[in-house]
Parts: sequence; C-alpha cells; structure tokens
Amino acid sequence: MAAYGIQGNLLEVTVVSCNKLKDTEWISRQDPYVCVEYGSNKSRTRTCTDGGKNPTFQEKFVYTLIEGLRELNVYVYNSNTLKHDDFIGSGKVQLAKAISQGFDDSTWPLQSKSGRHAGEVRLIVHYTSANKPTKPSGSHGTAAPPYGAPQASLYSAPPPQYPYAPSAGYPAQSPYPSYPPNTGYPPSSYPPNSSGYPPSPYPPQAAPYGQPYPPAPAYPPQPYGSQYPPGPPHPGTYPPPY
Repeated sequence: MAAYGIQGNLLEVTVVSCNKLKDTEWISRQDPYVCVEYGSNKSRTRTCTDGGKNPTFQEKFVYTLIEGLRELNVYVYNSNTLKHDDFIGSGKVQLAKAISQGFDDSTWPLQSKSGRHAGEVRLIVHYTSANKPTKPSGSHGTAAPPYGAPQASLYSAPPPQYPYAPSAGYPAQSPYPSYPPNTGYPPSSYPPNSSGYPPSPYPPQAAPYGQPYPPAPAYPPQPYGSQYPPGPPHPGTYPPPY
C-alpha cells in the first residue's frame, strides 16, 4: 500500500474483454455489456452485438478515489430488445496492487446469482499517483540537501577580471612600455659618418717597412767653414742598411 492517502486521486479503468461467459441465449448469440461501479459512480460499456461468450469492449473510465474504498464492482448483462436484460454474472476487483504499483492487468472471475462460475472479465487499472513522492518536511516544502554535500555560498567572490585580456584576434597588451626603445641590433660602435666608412686611426702611423720617405728639401751649397751646419745626409731607404 502507498504510504499516503488516495482521496481525490484519479483511477483509470479499462474494460478489455470477457471470456467464457455463461450463455443466456438458446437460439441466437447473446449481446453482452459490462457495468462498473465504484462508490456512487456507475459506468456502462457499449453493447457488443453478437459478442457471444467472448465479447471485446476496450473502453476506459476514470474515477475519483475515495479513502477507504479499494475495490470495484463489475456486472455483466445480456442486452434484450423485447424483455429485460439478462444477468450473466458479477465480481469484485481489488485495487490494492494498482494503488501500490501503479498498474494492474488482471482477469477477475464472475459468479451467477446461484454462485456458480459465470466466466471472466479482464480489466486494466492504471493509477497515475502511485509513484508520487511524499512531501518533505520544512517550512517551504523543499528537501534539504544531504549531509556533507557541498553548498554554493551566497557571498562567493566573483571570478577575477583581467584588464588586459586579449580580444578576439589580437594579443594581450602589456600595461608597461618597453624600455629602452629597440633601435636595431647590434648598436653601431662608430659615430655617424657621411662617408659610411670607419674613421682613420689617430695619430697617423709610420710608413710601412721598406717604403721610401719623401725627398728632403734641398739646402743651398755652403762654403767650407761656413757657420751653417752641414745638411742632412742623402736620403736612402728606411731604415738605413747596417
């Protein structure tokens, strides 16, 4: 049984068919129909003309459940035109399985007025609220999370924002300018020169080995014993040979 009340919930009952009914006709085939009764609610299927002992109905009825009333009453009749309908049999259908499991497809026996077996009736009972969970305790009817389960904080800090996040298609820009500015690598070791060549070394270097010096300036001939000193020797190769 369910652990909660059934008052006001809906129950669907489908009358499928009857099997091996007692035959109340001697000449022609009987025309059966089924009546379902739940409390003060009564329903009737259509008449299965010439249904005989095995009529088929496939009709569904919906009832509002009443607390404490967990059974249906079923009656099967044979429809007559010129006289009252013939009673074939009746039976009781228990709703315990349908209410606890939500579904019941069973065949129930029928008995005549004398208590003899009068056939069977097949019903499909569907209870839509069978798996309805019980309402959790609490002021607002919401179930508390299980012990130890992580709970989201109402005051959690938002994720950090990065002011220099890269935009679509562009790399991120640094907030600091590059220093010193890049003017080319490697830097030139010479000052700007219009000629494009490095300056000549200073002081000027001596002439390479074996290169003759320029001719010395000529002095006017002096007489012997003159006060002028003699001129320099005749220039030759440098350095002079040993």
